Amino acid sequence: MLAPMSTKTKTAAVTVVVGEEELLVERAIAACVAAARAVGGDVRELVATELEPGQLAELTSPSLFGDEPLLVLRDVEQTGKDVADELIAACRAATDAEEARLVLVHRGGARGKALLDAALGVGGRRIDCAKVTKPGERIDFVRAEARAIGATLSDDGARALVDAVGNELRDLAAACAQLGADTDGRIDAAVVARYYRGRAEANGFAVADRAVEGRLGEALEQLRWALAVGTAPVLIASALAQGVRALAKVGSAASRGLRGGDLAREVGLPPWKIDRVKAQLRGWSPAGVAAAVHAAAEADAAVKGGGTDAGYALEKAVLAVVAARDIR
Repeated sequence: MLAPMSTKTKTAAVTVVVGEEELLVERAIAACVAAARAVGGDVRELVATELEPGQLAELTSPSLFGDEPLLVLRDVEQTGKDVADELIAACRAATDAEEARLVLVHRGGARGKALLDAALGVGGRRIDCAKVTKPGERIDFVRAEARAIGATLSDDGARALVDAVGNELRDLAAACAQLGADTDGRIDAAVVARYYRGRAEANGFAVADRAVEGRLGEALEQLRWALAVGTAPVLIASALAQGVRALAKVGSAASRGLRGGDLAREVGLPPWKIDRVKAQLRGWSPAGVAAAVHAAAEADAAVKGGGTDAGYALEKAVLAVVAARDIR
């Protein structure tokens, strides 16, 4: 699902693109359009709500030069019953006679499901473009992007890139392309750090990691840099809270003997993140983790209006978290 879409994909008579991940949806449509144009097809595109009853026959008819059209209809879940019935009939005609080709773009969900089921029921090809929400899926995405451009992206490089660039797939895809073009194709965490130093280091997660690892000087340096470049205090506080809560979750689950997949399901973190947290847990006691959780919660409340100086509240929290490692 997360692999880059090839523009050489053969266009099926009916293709249904389902989901809300914008980049993946656009790539799926672009692949169908490119395949149609490669054989001289005429491409027509509009939002399904603009389609009036009776208009579909005209849009799916060959051009004056006899070219078969590719009709791309977006937001088909919004169509009314009359137009939906015409679309179902057009799907059957396209499949049976190959006189027209359709790309139906559906956001997913229950609305318009009858049309979706009908299109698939007559042999339509489905391309899923579900929203990417999990960290592990973003890691898979950047790995696939790197492979597509012939680059080698290491595990630590993939994690560093997601940490540096963020959650948006467009930004991640652009970052992979840039790194692939500007390097020899071998991308690891060190390469990512050189290119994205300001973003990779000046964020709340870098502050949190250094704090829970007991590296006070580096944590304070990261904090001051993050604030200096405009990182919102609330984001830093949130990252610090997530970091210490991860310690508590993984520590508690591990103490009950959970391992592997059971541990991952219990704490809701990908395996690579669990491995990092386990390493960070060395030297922590349960009492120390509890104190760190309390300190992070106080900082979170302070930056959300409970205090007068967000920077001071965050610095105080970092000091408290690092000190909590020594609690026995």
